[in-house]
Amino acid sequence: MAQEGAPDGVQVVVVGSANVDLEVQVPRWPDPGESVIAVAAEKFPGGKGANQAVAASRAGGVSTALISAWGADADSALLESFVREAGVDTSAVQTVDCPTGTALVMVDPLGTNVVTVVPGANARVALDDAGRKLIAQAHVVLAQLEVPVETVTEAAKAAKETEAVFVLNAAPTIDLPAELLENVDVLIVSRHGAHELAKQRFGMYPSDDGPLISVLQRLVPSVVMTKGWKGSVVGQEGQEIEFVPALPVESVDHTGAGDTFNGVLAAGLAGGASLGDAARAATAAASISLNRPGAGPSIPLASEVAVALETGQVPPAV
Repeated sequence: MAQEGAPDGVQVVVVGSANVDLEVQVPRWPDPGESVIAVAAEKFPGGKGANQAVAASRAGGVSTALISAWGADADSALLESFVREAGVDTSAVQTVDCPTGTALVMVDPLGTNVVTVVPGANARVALDDAGRKLIAQAHVVLAQLEVPVETVTEAAKAAKETEAVFVLNAAPTIDLPAELLENVDVLIVSRHGAHELAKQRFGMYPSDDGPLISVLQRLVPSVVMTKGWKGSVVGQEGQEIEFVPALPVESVDHTGAGDTFNGVLAAGLAGGASLGDAARAATAAASISLNRPGAGPSIPLASEVAVALETGQVPPAV
């Protein structure tokens, strides 16, 4: 265990990956077989699970815990410092006998990224007694798919047993088991991921956002589709589909913006916000993240999100 004893009343539990990101800034994308000279390279803490837990904790007002795994190596120390400094409980993070997960990230001058993940310890993330104890306390359980889908499915079932809201960020795109989908309350998916899921389940996907959301609502009660710099779209059972615009931003680095969105949305739901209001805060937070380099370091504080929501502007790029 990385930390002794979990606090009572943990409100958001994130089940997911913890990676160290090796981010390389490139002047342009190389062609197959071609080499390019990088502008810069830097190592950042990251991983969808760790990023989303930090985003939820920085959103303020909710206690957050992470269920994950890392190795007994120097990279795990970087990750442990990252999540603990954000106030995330790590009592259900396991130290396993294999390297900490690694992500190789290339970023071009427009902030667009290409990511390759080496799972490492993430392939061994499992739901043990410490994790189940945390989920039993939670208001919201958030998971993604960089860890075994069997573990995510177990977490969804455990959340259902205690009536916690289970939020699934369906990334990366895989063929989702029916027993997982039937326990999902809120599905967060990119537009590309929405297309893939609709194609997997129904053999087609509508081109327009509204019909696409409606198709996915045949699978889960509520759907949030993210559209990058265009914002997000929210579909809830019995309500009209809502478009949430992003704030104007000059993108520096897309890495971690989606994780910021997911963590802030989960924190909003745990704090009692409606799905629409949670999506608005999450969209503003993701807009701020786009303006900063790296995944974990780009996640904003609650005070920054509040100012962005009030003014309709994000802080200057750094």
